[in-house]
Amino acid sequence: MIKNSGLRDFGKALLVTGLFAFFFYRSVWALPPMALVGWLYLLRSRRHRRRDRNRQLLVQFKECIQAVAASMRAGYAVENAFLESIVDVRNMFGENCAMEQELIQLRQGLANNVTLEVLLAEMGQRCGLEEMREFAEVFAISKRNGGSIPVMVDAASSSISRRLAVEEEMETLLSARKLEQRVMNAMPFMIVWYVEVTNPGYFDMLYGNPVGVALMTVCMGVYLAAYALSERIFTRTFGER
Repeated sequence: MIKNSGLRDFGKALLVTGLFAFFFYRSVWALPPMALVGWLYLLRSRRHRRRDRNRQLLVQFKECIQAVAASMRAGYAVENAFLESIVDVRNMFGENCAMEQELIQLRQGLANNVTLEVLLAEMGQRCGLEEMREFAEVFAISKRNGGSIPVMVDAASSSISRRLAVEEEMETLLSARKLEQRVMNAMPFMIVWYVEVTNPGYFDMLYGNPVGVALMTVCMGVYLAAYALSERIFTRTFGER
């Protein structure tokens, strides 16, 4: 799955490279410098994919600790509650989901007599989610000081649920703006394509001469700056994990 996603992103990056080389310069000699644009697009795709993966993992983690809290209310010890949550996570998100793999590593650690506090801390560091790291820290403090683990787990689950609800509401409110952004990003290419189809040779003067190359380079810079600004606005709105 991850390998296929990486290949798709790489293919799209090659397509972007070719599109920019043809649209702005119509020359195969523009392919090497336009590879930089494709590389930036590849980084952007990986960043978005990582953000989506983190959000999905956070949802799975929330369901995991909810299952842990339910098992503890039924009388399970906290270690056994985490082991029992593997079945719930698998049933909800399918086999080999990210959280199931993390819980399997946790089970192996417990079998090797590693403490649950250490395993949760390692899980948080490995996954790179702030919520998981904070949960591990609070869990370690609660267990060390004799705090109520079920209450702490319930509080953590509620906190994550509220955050996810807020993010989902923001996503809904801004979905129309994101669609507008995609349309505006494609509009220059569509306009030029339409004019070129209806008036063949209309833009020939912009290609194959120093003045035209300079003008198209400026146009590309303006387009990339506008694209970067729109991406920055949405990144600041949703945050970056």
